Amino acid sequence: MARSRPRNLYRHSDRKGSASRDSPGRPPACRGSHPPDQPSADHALDEFTVLSRTLFDAPDEGEILRLAMDHIAAAGPYSAEAGYLAADGYLVPSPGNRQNHALTVDRRVRELAGQDGPVTVPGRSWGQALGLRGLERLHGYLVVTSPSRPSEAERSLLATLVRHTAAALSVAFAHRRRREEAVELHRLREERAALQRQLIAVVAELAYGRAVHALMADVAASGGGEEAVTRALHGLTGLPALVEDRFGRLRSWAGPSRPDPYPEPNPVRQDELLHTVARQPGPARIKDRLITLIRPHGEILGMLALVDPQGEAVRHTMLALEQAATSLALELAHLRNLAEVELRLHRELADDLLAGTDDESAYARSEAVGHDLHRSHYIVVVQWSDRAVDDSFAQTVGRAASAVGMRSLLTRRSGHVVLVADDRPHARALYEALALETGTPAGTIGVSAPCDSPDDIPQRFQEAQRALEVRRHSRERYGMTFFDELGLYRILGPGNDYGELEAFVHEWLGQLIDYDALHNSAMTETLARYFDCGGNYDETAASLAIHRSTLRYRLQRIRDISGNDLANVEDRLNLQVATRVWKIVLGGLG
Repeated sequence: MARSRPRNLYRHSDRKGSASRDSPGRPPACRGSHPPDQPSADHALDEFTVLSRTLFDAPDEGEILRLAMDHIAAAGPYSAEAGYLAADGYLVPSPGNRQNHALTVDRRVRELAGQDGPVTVPGRSWGQALGLRGLERLHGYLVVTSPSRPSEAERSLLATLVRHTAAALSVAFAHRRRREEAVELHRLREERAALQRQLIAVVAELAYGRAVHALMADVAASGGGEEAVTRALHGLTGLPALVEDRFGRLRSWAGPSRPDPYPEPNPVRQDELLHTVARQPGPARIKDRLITLIRPHGEILGMLALVDPQGEAVRHTMLALEQAATSLALELAHLRNLAEVELRLHRELADDLLAGTDDESAYARSEAVGHDLHRSHYIVVVQWSDRAVDDSFAQTVGRAASAVGMRSLLTRRSGHVVLVADDRPHARALYEALALETGTPAGTIGVSAPCDSPDDIPQRFQEAQRALEVRRHSRERYGMTFFDELGLYRILGPGNDYGELEAFVHEWLGQLIDYDALHNSAMTETLARYFDCGGNYDETAASLAIHRSTLRYRLQRIRDISGNDLANVEDRLNLQVATRVWKIVLGGLG
């Protein structure tokens, strides 16, 4: 039989084969040898009747076996050597078993493997292991010995006692099994109730999720965009909802307590925040906000947040936030795709306009992308000293232009971002907006004269470039310059006869340029800076980072080398124009 540890079937583990103890309402103990004076048949029958009733009234199998062992003498000259109960495939010895030959008896009982059979016990002429069998199973064993061989009548009484004990054990086993089944049934019912509660919660959550999903789908279909999504999320959760772009700028707010003004984002802290939230499997709590990223296809387009300073958010709140983020991701991805298509069409049209295209095609294409090309336009070129002219910077210029109300076509050409704007830009608005966007004022903008037809745009593009170059080589190199305000520099632009210009520069500055090349000096640059500063000695010396006396010496050397008089009006004018041509048109080359 299996050797798993059996359960304790005996309630009275302190009985060690001692003399039997009488119990109220039970037959008197008569363990051991049959007394000399045998009871009459009627008395034995009465005692068996009482014992049978007592066996069936016993509370458990252990008590039944104990009673049978204690009253074995009622059947004849018998002694209960040992008793066993079957549990979990194992025969469990009774605590009342005699210990003299316990190992021998145990081994013999197990050898019988459920069958009845003789048992040899020293000092006893007869011994038998009798199985206590029910209808379906072996309940145990009763090992009985006798000093003499029992008679047929005594054997019959013993068999009756064994049958009664087995029947009582069957009843006790059935009762115990019903109790265990009742306990198991109760456990199963409790488990089913818990599963039902869990299922109800899951169904409720799924229903809520479907309702939120349907609501967000309706909001997205309505075309309300970010404002509609944040309003719906605020209505679902009762918490203020907001959308920020990936740079931390507020795009939408729904609910009370909106900061005014909204804090300007810090780029370093914003990147750290995005990385922190991106590492979380769901919405992340950052201070008083629950934040989730809007990132279709892995690209972060912004973030959606709920303001929850009291920590009131529950599972449904998280679910609503995630559903809103999913809906918003689809909406923003769609808008981004449209914007990219529109931007590409705008760029292609702008590129063709700058290169030159026929009016009919230009008007048709501009109408298709929603741009009115019939208005007077200005070409605006932008260059920032610390920014590469890439798509990111082009987008920055586009945002700044939109922020100051400029309607334009945007592209990148010749190392510049180029805008084909439908109105004359404000003198400083675009420059200031870009300085704010980039975080530095180190940028230059050139603006052309107005053009009234697409045919004029290529020439106006050159004018805008000329305005930018003049600005870059002037004393105040950062800012915005209009071509129609260049004055003399308008005739020095591209398209003029460079041979004549070079001859003019050589006539007036040739000796200085040759001197600088031979002596590795900066006489030509000093003269140009002197004119840029309006002839002011202090400003010129400061701009060249030299002493005033050094500047005075250089100017005297310039007079000597060139043979020109700076005090002479004609010489002064020609020299100033020559330095401008040399610096701006010829790029300061020898």
